[in-house]
Amino acid sequence: MAGPSPADAWAQLMAGNARFIAGRPEHPRQDAERRARTVGSQSPVAAIFGCSDSRLAAEIIFDLGLGDAFVVRNAGQVISESVLGSIEYAVAVLHVPLLLVLSHDSCGAVRAAIDSAAPDAERLPPHIADLIAPILPAVRRVAGAEVADPASVDASEVGREHVKDTVSELLRRSELVAQAVADGGLAIVGANYRLSDGTVTPHLVIGEV
Repeated sequence: MAGPSPADAWAQLMAGNARFIAGRPEHPRQDAERRARTVGSQSPVAAIFGCSDSRLAAEIIFDLGLGDAFVVRNAGQVISESVLGSIEYAVAVLHVPLLLVLSHDSCGAVRAAIDSAAPDAERLPPHIADLIAPILPAVRRVAGAEVADPASVDASEVGREHVKDTVSELLRRSELVAQAVADGGLAIVGANYRLSDGTVTPHLVIGEV
């Protein structure tokens, strides 16, 4: 039996998010029966690559259950070898029809990247500096070559630009993912989560959803 289409998967995520926003989550597929059914296999409806921020819990935001989402997270949703391998596993082995790249407002990694671009910025610990380096091109496009006043930079716009860069890098570095999109079996959505009311808003779509 064929699995859900990219459009079906996106509709399921949006329906769950609507329930979450309204304060009427169903908490589906979280019981002992579901736990038992997923012991031997998994068939997630989507892969979700998001930020590690504690407020960005994908299964809660989309009112999902056990086995529904293959979730990959790091601070600032930055592409790395482990992220690429995890996403390729979701696409090639688990056959997810949808990849959601999910950012959020008030992102600490985005803010750190903006602040670090100021001429008088304090030096960051090396691993944090390495982590946020891929966000800096988005900072430069939004703020220009010189960031005299980090507080004046639109962090939301930087976040949206960074999602575009993340998706572009993913397609450039993973022939497997790019081919799945070209074949129509996978769609990619870039979206932002608003902390204040729980709304997920898409701003980049590749494929048919």
